[in-house]
Amino acid sequence: MPNTKVIFLMGPTASGKTGLAAALAQQFPIELISVDSALVYKDMDIGTAKPDAATLKRAPHHLIDLIPPTASYSAAQFRDDSLKLINDIHARNRIPFFVGGTMLYFNTLQHGMNALPEADAEVRKALVERAERLGWPAMHAELAKIDPATARRLQPNDAQRIERALEIYAISGQPMSALLEQDNHNAFHYQLLKLALMPSDRAVLHQRIARRFDDMLEQGLVGEVQQLRAQYPELTGSTPSMRCVGYRQTWEHLEGKFDLATLREKGVIATRQLAKRQMTWLRGMGDSEILDCLDSNLLDSINDRITSWNAS
Repeated sequence: MPNTKVIFLMGPTASGKTGLAAALAQQFPIELISVDSALVYKDMDIGTAKPDAATLKRAPHHLIDLIPPTASYSAAQFRDDSLKLINDIHARNRIPFFVGGTMLYFNTLQHGMNALPEADAEVRKALVERAERLGWPAMHAELAKIDPATARRLQPNDAQRIERALEIYAISGQPMSALLEQDNHNAFHYQLLKLALMPSDRAVLHQRIARRFDDMLEQGLVGEVQQLRAQYPELTGSTPSMRCVGYRQTWEHLEGKFDLATLREKGVIATRQLAKRQMTWLRGMGDSEILDCLDSNLLDSINDRITSWNAS
């Protein structure tokens, strides 16, 4: 088998990526690599829909449970870790199989790092403090004035990405969109198969999202966040891990901002918005092969596609 091949399986939340990847791992000489900015955190299992122990035993994933919720993990770190894994997996005569929904990580891995400045703790702190006074929609409006291209693709409450875009401008004096357009020299020299899962009926995906969030609540999402607050007292609502979808809304519920029914409503809406952003990314990736995640024959279709691609 040529040792230059890599597979991406991308898709919005609740599109069935984990189950498909686990099934494919039983059929092909692949090793699974998680592409999920939330699964890197230890002790965050329910709200991230982390694969359970049985799934991980059957189909181990790299890049899960890397850091405590108090730490942070960047796209640059993901790329460095992934390139090392690709080499290691190829050395075992197996194929790296990247699966997840963090599209920024996929994009960074394939296209390399752009000329974005490193994070600055003082700048970030000042931005977060302003946001706590003014609200993230006001910060989004500010971003729209200095970097309209970036603001257009972000939701007004997408705190993490708004903060990062404003931070980049504060440090560099240039809009993030302009820096991202600059050429980079980190080409991805592998034979790549990019599979993108998209729903033929968005309403069905929304139903899946609602069921999954209900399952998370039944499994103890609120208790999980309570435990995290007790285990890691340095956590705040602004910590990157607690800004993940589901965790942010649960944190606010525990702060007394709204009741459990409202938590459920806000969590489902936020997850739908996440899925929308993920699908926008996927539609912008012109080199991806689109597959209907609702197709009852999806596993067979992917199986056939990988078989033919691997034989070429």
